[in-house]
Amino acid sequence: MALTSADERFLSETLSFWKDLTQGQKDNLKQIIVRKQFVAGEAMHSGSENCSGLFLLHTGQVRAYIISETGKEITLYRLFERDVCIFSASCMMKNISFDIFVEVEKETEAYLIPTAVFRKLSLESLPAQVFTNNLMASRFSDVMWIMEQALFTSLDKRLAGFLLEQLVIDGNDKLTITHEKIANHLGTAREVVTRMLKYFQMEGMVSLNRGTIDILDEKKLKDLVED
Repeated sequence: MALTSADERFLSETLSFWKDLTQGQKDNLKQIIVRKQFVAGEAMHSGSENCSGLFLLHTGQVRAYIISETGKEITLYRLFERDVCIFSASCMMKNISFDIFVEVEKETEAYLIPTAVFRKLSLESLPAQVFTNNLMASRFSDVMWIMEQALFTSLDKRLAGFLLEQLVIDGNDKLTITHEKIANHLGTAREVVTRMLKYFQMEGMVSLNRGTIDILDEKKLKDLVED
């Protein structure tokens, strides 16, 4: 795939080490990088058996999650435009013994640097290695925060926080999302989410409709999170 000048500009703005690469390394990357399109619901990465490489999100939205032995999901973090998906190259990393899945939430376009290419680049370029280490540290910080929330924060606060986050992401106080999907994000059962949402409705914070949730009182939700 021949990259355009706009593509190269995106790479230079997304990869902090781009400016430190030799011209030969840049030319090699530009010849090998693949632009991929994903639709909502599609799997970008399916556990340790699938090790595509490093994805750079040009547009769209994805979520990284894990699945328990009982089949429950919990979202670890979400990625948006100009974010980099490092766990899709997890086979590069030693001692990663758990499967991480990456699901496309909105139609997404991404650039893919194949694992073998990025591994070789990290060995040759110290700035690329530093970029990888910093990205890993950031992602693990996100994961630890989610685990702390799941273990020590009550579900009503977590649900209120999720609704507020979704409101910002969608830019609309009418959220088009199912109770099942919220449960998957929060690592709980759909029935538990439904009961809590009905309580929120009784308190005048939300209005529930089929497939949508209307945010009626953002301040009450914020007060609940901060209480």
